[in-house]
Parts: sequence; structure tokens; C-alpha cells
Amino acid sequence: MLNQAELCNQKFWDEIATVHLKSYQSVKTLQDGGIALREIELMELGEVTGKTLLHLQCHIGTDSLSWARQGAIVTGIDFSAQSIACANQLKQELQLPATFLQSSVYDLRTTLQGQFDVVYTSKGVLCWLKDLDEWAAIIAHFLKPQGVFYLMESHPICNIFDDLKKGDLSIIYPYFHTADPIFWENNAPDYDDKTYFPKNPSFEWVWSISDILNALLKAGLSLEFFNEYDKLFWKRFPDMVENDDGWCHLPQYVGKLPLIFTLRARKGFK
Repeated sequence: MLNQAELCNQKFWDEIATVHLKSYQSVKTLQDGGIALREIELMELGEVTGKTLLHLQCHIGTDSLSWARQGAIVTGIDFSAQSIACANQLKQELQLPATFLQSSVYDLRTTLQGQFDVVYTSKGVLCWLKDLDEWAAIIAHFLKPQGVFYLMESHPICNIFDDLKKGDLSIIYPYFHTADPIFWENNAPDYDDKTYFPKNPSFEWVWSISDILNALLKAGLSLEFFNEYDKLFWKRFPDMVENDDGWCHLPQYVGKLPLIFTLRARKGFK
């Protein structure tokens, strides 16, 4: 059952799903026959042809459908009904095989059966989760023996900085987890469509690197690698520059500050 903060977030994502269906470059990439996945993900996760893949927090399904185009047998889940409706609309338009299901991650044991070769989640997902230990336990539950979990995410160090001010980065937010989520009134434009101002507020939880790794280890997964990179998949800070490859950099901090991390973990030892 969703708590009040999660219900508020559900309304927020229901609101912006149709906005993102129109604004996401990844939608246009799929419509042009391409995929929305980053080269790092493709290299680090590896071949998925014929493998069953569960995509947690899939939003409007652009990554899910990209994995389907790569040959995976995909199931995408999201707690936003409107996001799932958009994902199904894209699926039908693109004629790509995938199954989309509306469900909170935390309700998934009662709404989904079976186990998967791969559990995947990526890009701006962890801040919407209230309980990482339960999240990791659910990942382990849905992985087949020797199955692989893969994550690409913004580095938690990014969360401590003022992301509205130009110039040198200033620390204004905590790095370490607190029980209460941060409340955002959303008086700023949407992260993807700068012409749209969301009407619904939202709540976000802060998680450190140690929180993330320890949750997965506690769930019995074996960490295969953990990598950090000095580039980001969206223009989070005002001074960021987007390169031709679609990655965003902070020129004054190249090689000095991690902006994303990736990890792969396995259920059982290889």
C-alpha cells in the first residue's frame, strides 16, 4: 500500500507522463528505429537476446522497448497508470513485444509471478524509493538463480549540490539518508520539457552509496562490479555542456567529480 508521500508522487508521475511522451528524445529515437539505451549499459549488461528482463520503474517504457528491440523478453512495471498507458501506446505504435504492468515495486510479489534472467532499473529511480532493503529483497526474489541485476544511476554526491546556481558547486543538501523524504513544491520547470511546470508536488528520499550497496548485499546478491563516471545523462546543473554523444559534462569538474555510477550484481556466485 502506498503511503501519502508515494500517493503524491504517483499523481506527479501521472501528470508528467504524457508530457514526456511528447518531449523525450528517446521516444523520437525509437520511432526512428534506434534504441534509447546508453553505450555503457549495452557494454556492461551484455547480450540479452532471448533473456527475460524485468524493468522496474519503467516510466513510459522507452528503455523497456529498447531492450525488446535488442532481443530481450521484457516486462516493465511502474506505479503510474498514465505512464503504463503511454508505454502501451508506444508499444503498439512501434509493434515491439513487451508486457507492461501497473504496480508499485513494493507490491510486486502479489502482482507478478515468475523469475527473470535480468532485473534492470536505471536513470533517476532510487530517489523515489522509501525502503532500499525491501527493494533489494524484491530484486533477489524475481531473479532466477545466477540472474543479473543492473543499475545505472545519478551518483548520490550530485544530490548535495545546489543545482540551480551557476558557477562553483555549493553544498546545501545532506548526503546521508534521513527517514523523512525531501518535499519539493515543483515551482521549477520539468527536467525534460522546460516549458512545462508540474502542478503536483513530489517527495524524494536520499540514499548514499553505502545504503545502495549494503541493501543489495543484505539481499544475498553478489556484486560483480561498481563503476563511476564523470558524465551525466541529463543537464542537471546550469553550467553543464551536452556533447555530441548525448552525455552532459561539467567542464570545470571533468575527471574530478563522479556524476553517475553503474553496478551489476548476481544472484548466487558465478
